[in-house]
Amino acid sequence: MKPGPGGAHRGARAAAAVLAAVLLGAGCATPPAAPPGLPTASPDAPAAAGAAGPAVSAADRGWVLEVSAPPPLKELLERHLDLARLAGLAGGGELGAGELARLVDAAPAQARELLQTEGHFDAKATVAVEPPAEAAGPAAAAAPLRVRVTVDPGPLTRVRRADIEADGELGRQVAAGDADAVALLAALRGAWPLPPGSVLRNAAWADAKAAVLAQLRAAGYAAASFSGTVAQVDAKQHSARLFLVADSGPLFRSGEIEVVGLALHGTESVRNLARFSAGAVVTDALLLDFQERLVKSSLFELASVTLDGDPANAGAARILVKVREYERHQLTVAAGVSGNNGPRVTVEHFDRRAFGRAATLRNKAEWAHLSQSWDGELSTHVRPDGYRWFAGLTIRRQESDADIVTGQTLSAGRTLEHARIERSQYLQWGRAVRRTGLVRTVDEAFTVNQGWVWRDIDNPLLPTDGQTASLVLGAGQARGTGRTPGPLLRGAGRVTLYRPMPGGWFGQARVEAGEVFAKDSPASIDALGFRAGGDDSVRGYAYRSLGPIRDGAVASGRVLFTASVEAARPVSARMSTLWGAVFVDAGQAADDWRSLNPVLGYGVGLRWRSPVGPLRLDLAYGHELKRVRMHFSVGIVF
Repeated sequence: MKPGPGGAHRGARAAAAVLAAVLLGAGCATPPAAPPGLPTASPDAPAAAGAAGPAVSAADRGWVLEVSAPPPLKELLERHLDLARLAGLAGGGELGAGELARLVDAAPAQARELLQTEGHFDAKATVAVEPPAEAAGPAAAAAPLRVRVTVDPGPLTRVRRADIEADGELGRQVAAGDADAVALLAALRGAWPLPPGSVLRNAAWADAKAAVLAQLRAAGYAAASFSGTVAQVDAKQHSARLFLVADSGPLFRSGEIEVVGLALHGTESVRNLARFSAGAVVTDALLLDFQERLVKSSLFELASVTLDGDPANAGAARILVKVREYERHQLTVAAGVSGNNGPRVTVEHFDRRAFGRAATLRNKAEWAHLSQSWDGELSTHVRPDGYRWFAGLTIRRQESDADIVTGQTLSAGRTLEHARIERSQYLQWGRAVRRTGLVRTVDEAFTVNQGWVWRDIDNPLLPTDGQTASLVLGAGQARGTGRTPGPLLRGAGRVTLYRPMPGGWFGQARVEAGEVFAKDSPASIDALGFRAGGDDSVRGYAYRSLGPIRDGAVASGRVLFTASVEAARPVSARMSTLWGAVFVDAGQAADDWRSLNPVLGYGVGLRWRSPVGPLRLDLAYGHELKRVRMHFSVGIVF
């Protein structure tokens, strides 16, 4: 006959009783009668004649646990069942018979509870104690008892519906029709991680609730909690309906900014970087952007920005800023090598309180085999309007295979840096002297410029997902050898995409283009013209070696186009920071678009994802030159 609904439970109790009787039989002065087939003997009784050895008591032989279930669930039960955790205690022999009987009796219910955590709410579990009663003989008596747990997990329970409501200030604002509040509640519902059809597992349910609270707190409700959460399970229909009421608490708005750790700079150098006024809603993004600006200011080695989460002060919550300042004077000496310019030595000095004012003075000198330069800049700390004013001078000498160009550039203007976008407006004067054998040309230009840099990447130093873009537009006047003074326009832009790819690969694609618009042709000015070739341009060709031929040598062109695609992945799981890469580059600079014929370069490389940015070593084949060239560089270009 098929057992009734309580058959499995009664069977487990009966098995436990049998096991208890066996174990008690070994430990009592007057043991009760053993079940048929399970021999008992006093430890002091002599062995029966003809037996293979002395009879062994059940307590002496111990017991083992066997779990019969699908692999993931088997591992769960073997880790968390009380029987499983205690089975290793002296082979089970240290447990009293009554305690073991209790564990056996409780095992089916405990197994069902554990299976519910993985979404099985209609599971069945039975417990059997072996060897069976018909087993006999000394071998059976010497073998350990087996406690077998068998489960039928049944179908998974899936979410049928999830309802999320808001209480607290968010609920009141939603009821009043506030657009931001309505949008936030809609976002909470739309981003709910357990939509209909999802398996209701304990871990997923807990993570989903935590995600709702995290989203509320990130939106300015720092004291958000739940008024109630219910998972209504229909075990027979294998479905669940979820109810959640989120108590948002008050909306936190910014009050006083308190700064700790200042010795060299005034509080205005910190507060000017906040970019928000009193009463602004304090979101996670607002705090993180403030913290990032503090670090990027180059004034502070470390910075943290936190919110005082006391609900009583939510209307004017304190913003707590802790900083560790850099030293006023910092001197850095570095040596390196690059594929563009060969070995180099760099000396850089910072004075972060120049002339005793809220200003930074930077001087940087670099000597390399093919390039020498000096770059100096004086800039204010960020002003109350968010802008930083600067003035700078650069002097540079660059040698290539065909010419030598010396130049000076003087710039002055202002820049505004946000979390994702930077804007700059500046005046620039540039002069370039180019020598090719006996020919010497001089070009000079004065321009008014507007620049933008936009970043949306997962990591500013080691990006693997996102995109960056930069654009510079300029207008002004130019003059030089072989040309009359006249107006010019200049534009240059660059877009780079980073994307994860199947199979553990990561892709990168770049497009760069530029053009100088001037009246006379084909003369071009080196101060503002373009050349291609090198580490961040077209690999397989020397730095600045691609351009129109003028006076028997490569010169700067009026138009530029380069493109690159690259795929990279870790060399091995153990060496996750060392990547191998394959790439293809193309590009050229020319006097006009009709004469621009891109050349190809392709090859393989290694990437070391160091804490200061990616270090790249590439072997590239220049298709036009039929030669292999090595390239070496550190960092990324925006």
